[in-house]
Amino acid sequence: MKAIIAAGGKGTRMYPLTFTSSKQLLPIANKPLIMFPLEDIISVGIKEIALIVNDARPEFEKLLGNGEKLGVHITYIDQPDALGLAHVVKISEEFIDGDDFVYHLGDNIFTKGIKKPFEQFKEGNADAVLTVLEHEENYRLGVPFFDDNNNLIKVVEKPENPPNKFGVPGLYMFTSKVFEAFKGDDAIKPSPRGELEITDLYNYMLSHGYNVKVAELEGEWRDPGKFDNFLETNKLILEEIKDHKMEGEVDMGSKLSDGVTLGKGSSIINSQIVGPVVIGENVTIRNSFIGPYTCIGNSSEIENSKIEYSILLEDVHIVDVRGKIEASMIGKHTQIRRTSQMSPIYSFTIADNCRVDLSF
Repeated sequence: MKAIIAAGGKGTRMYPLTFTSSKQLLPIANKPLIMFPLEDIISVGIKEIALIVNDARPEFEKLLGNGEKLGVHITYIDQPDALGLAHVVKISEEFIDGDDFVYHLGDNIFTKGIKKPFEQFKEGNADAVLTVLEHEENYRLGVPFFDDNNNLIKVVEKPENPPNKFGVPGLYMFTSKVFEAFKGDDAIKPSPRGELEITDLYNYMLSHGYNVKVAELEGEWRDPGKFDNFLETNKLILEEIKDHKMEGEVDMGSKLSDGVTLGKGSSIINSQIVGPVVIGENVTIRNSFIGPYTCIGNSSEIENSKIEYSILLEDVHIVDVRGKIEASMIGKHTQIRRTSQMSPIYSFTIADNCRVDLSF
């Protein structure tokens, strides 16, 4: 069994942060987003993983290398242009080399993992497994259609009137028979938007008599494609953390609630931290308030400031900000400082290598 993870795409809905970094490398609970699908794949015992990447490949290679530190082997496959989810499958045929495989989108998070549908695929005789879950806005997704005997008959992308509440998230499972969909006179064709659609792979297999099963996922599913989705996903994952480690130093003048993770080399001085909060390594927080659902990246500094419900990447310096920073994502190597006039509450979306001067 092998796995492919789609980590290309431009992440345009996350501009300006994705001008300088791949969306899959932005942090959720201080962990790069790509680590969530990787951990899903590793948890079911798959060792051979292909990462489909674009021009951000050097960043992924720097973070993950060849996968040895994770106990797996990672192969990188270039996809210069985003030509559809099924195109990811097409360009992976040489890597798959006749094996069965799991296909996981690199920006999808499943809070209960993928073990249940994976076991159904591994132990059954299906040529493909379509994973589904109940979703109130399934009209925005691929939707499975069933006959009167509850057999899958087709998958429709974004139907106007879905016949059920099921939607298709970013997890797919196939045998190598799926590659037949790219060959011959009846091979799947690009959709009107110019992409090879994942729904067309399932419909091809259904129409050609292959055995396609449906498996329902457990737990919550998140696809953080926009800033508000990112913050909400960060909140959800922080709430899921049960083991909070305190590896830094907290002075007697500080007050921390439950649910605070503090990394090595970090210091909390005369400050209040209300969890759930994750603070990275070598962070200094002085005379400040850090509110719930906040993550602070490594080597950052917060002084005389208030922050809540926000994500700060590495090496962010926030000093003497009057008023509260809330619902913000702040890129690496950024400085925010007070200058000369007063302002009550700030909300930021700031890319890497920026400086913001605030008046008071």
